[in-house]
Amino acid sequence: MAELDPDTLLPSDRMRQQALDGEVTQIHRGQQYADEGDTFEVDGTTFEVVTVADTTLGDLTDEDARAEGARDLDHYKQILDRAHDNFEWDDDSEIVLHRFEKE
Repeated sequence: MAELDPDTLLPSDRMRQQALDGEVTQIHRGQQYADEGDTFEVDGTTFEVVTVADTTLGDLTDEDARAEGARDLDHYKQILDRAHDNFEWDDDSEIVLHRFEKE
C-alpha cells in the first residue's frame, strides 16, 4: 500500500472538491495509477482506493459517469472531449477504473 499524491488520480481542483463532497467516487484513467489499498489525502480527508479494474470505454454506463461527476454518459463524453486534444471515443479503448472511499 502506498500514499498517493491526490493529483495522480484526481487531476483538477474541481474533482478533488467533488470527492470531498461525495460527488466523485471513482475515476477511469488510460492506465493504472494506483493499487487497491493505496490511500490519498485531500484537505485532511483520507481516501482509500478500494477497486482497481480493467475495462473499456464501451463498458461505461450513466452510473459510472455520475460517479465521476457528470450528469450522464453523454455529458461524460463531452467532458473527455474538452479535456483531451484529439480525443475520439472508441468503445474498445482500454481504461482502468479506480474506485475510492473516504476512510
